[in-house]
Amino acid sequence: MTEVFATLQDKTYQTLHQWLTVGRFLPGERLKIRQLAQELGVSVMPVRAALQRLAAEGALVNIPNCGVIVPKLNKAQFDDILQTRILLEGHAAELGTYRMSAAGMSQMAELNRQMIAAIAAGDAKAYLEANEVFHTLLYRASGSPMLLELIETVWLKVGPISNQLFEDPRFAQKLNDAHDDVMAALERRDGSAVRRAIEQDMFYAGQYLKSICV
Repeated sequence: MTEVFATLQDKTYQTLHQWLTVGRFLPGERLKIRQLAQELGVSVMPVRAALQRLAAEGALVNIPNCGVIVPKLNKAQFDDILQTRILLEGHAAELGTYRMSAAGMSQMAELNRQMIAAIAAGDAKAYLEANEVFHTLLYRASGSPMLLELIETVWLKVGPISNQLFEDPRFAQKLNDAHDDVMAALERRDGSAVRRAIEQDMFYAGQYLKSICV
């Protein structure tokens, strides 16, 4: 029974981790344990344990007499996270360029098409989910599990605010431009160019997101 619970708890944590990463929850939102348990089809125990784990990782905040809250970032905090992302993700992207398989490139090209379609449809959820997989494929190709783990930890902190990228339709229209550059550079196996495109991708989104930080 303990092993089954541990597995269920891990799955619950992984799901909530992914939901935070792709911006399913908004900054300042209070997460209700019973509601999440109902959505996930589990009891409150694995949800409570998963939320405590995420709070310990800094992805959530436990406020006495209020519950678990998705934190809001101020401009200084966001800028610090953005600079960290540029360092980690730029390095992972350059390494991944030389190790990416043909099948992986084909999958990234399809995800790029999905993101273009999501922008045209104004579908933030579809865009962010495809965007996560697109970047994960590239970074995983780096061959560094530690680097990927660090990147995913940082993503937890910016996922909620990333959901607001579509609040300005004019800004959203250019969200995918850097991904086209990533794919073109990947075809040439130009690691430096892939790195620059990834950095530009984060910088473009980051300027808008920083402007809406508290």
